Amino acid sequence: MAKANEAAATEAAQDHSQAYELGNRVSRSTIAVIDTVVQRGGFKGEELSTIGQLRDQAMQFVQLAEGFQSETAGDTE
Repeated sequence: MAKANEAAATEAAQDHSQAYELGNRVSRSTIAVIDTVVQRGGFKGEELSTIGQLRDQAMQFVQLAEGFQSETAGDTE
């Protein structure tokens, strides 16, 4: 029974790991695009608060994903 629970937990962690990895890549790309467009002056002033919020949300997800990866790496050691 314990082995079945452990196997289920490992499988769930792998499923979450893929989602966190994809979200991390998407968030990092979003941040890079926003930073590049801002440097080139591609947004109007009134758009900057919305764009800033999007960038902040992407940064929050990157931090969340890195925390998850650290946690799962600690579990496997």
